[in-house]
Amino acid sequence: MFKVESYVVATAIFILTTLLIIYSSSSGNNSFRYKGEFTDTIVSRAPLNLKKWVTKDSYFPVIGNKTMKLRCEQCALITSSSHLLGSEMGSKIDKTECVIRMNDAPTTGFEKDIGGKTTLRVVAHSSVYRVIKKPQEFLNKSQEIICIFWGPPPKMQKSSRGNIYRLIHQADLRFSNLSAFIVAPKKMQQFDELFQRETGRDRKKSHSWLSTGWFTMVIAIELCDNLQVYGMVPSNHCRKAQPKHMPYHYYEPKGPDECKTFVGNERAKIGNHHRFITEKDVFAKWAKLYNISFLQPSW
Repeated sequence: MFKVESYVVATAIFILTTLLIIYSSSSGNNSFRYKGEFTDTIVSRAPLNLKKWVTKDSYFPVIGNKTMKLRCEQCALITSSSHLLGSEMGSKIDKTECVIRMNDAPTTGFEKDIGGKTTLRVVAHSSVYRVIKKPQEFLNKSQEIICIFWGPPPKMQKSSRGNIYRLIHQADLRFSNLSAFIVAPKKMQQFDELFQRETGRDRKKSHSWLSTGWFTMVIAIELCDNLQVYGMVPSNHCRKAQPKHMPYHYYEPKGPDECKTFVGNERAKIGNHHRFITEKDVFAKWAKLYNISFLQPSW
């Protein structure tokens, strides 16, 4: 009887030890995560078809009754990343049917690496002043260009007290090659709901600001059958030791470091911050659904 009891005890100890080893091994796989990383909240849900997400009233024109009819078979989305410097991707980018850029990222002087063609520019309310300030770079070009401006609805309305809408309106009047649109309030709410659906986090309660990259990626998916994204790093990029300082923007060599910006925003809990790393995890999931590829670096 004693032998049987000893055998049972020994077997129980073996099972518990095995479970502890398995648990420790599994936990070890997560040891490279950032402490308290926001991306722990990424959730798995049935995919939402972003191709059917756009509606006719998603973007309203600043002047007239124009509609956002842009549709492209092949698109290049150019980020503001300094990883593009020295890439010599400019000629390849310019051969793409539609080229999408963000905010006030310039092309002049950087054509060899990022090209000079612009079909669509997605601009945050906070970047309107910088875009309008340099019309020869962003607006005064022979090519037709569409600008989609996004921001808090109270700041983007014709009746708002601020002058953001007025600046956009003046630019649309001044440049015949420009078609300016503003993201509708209902659509802005949809962008928030999409973030919550994909991450499990309420944007406002989690003290998060959606980045222009988030808006641009979603818009590009809506408009493009095939999308190549230039300069965006994967979500795990900053977990590795970086050999040198990489500017957050290619056009600001003395600006903030890319990884310090990403990680600092991801970890921050006080105030509102972009969740760059979380967004890239979502983009990686979307890449499998919407013919998205990443170049410079490739992943």
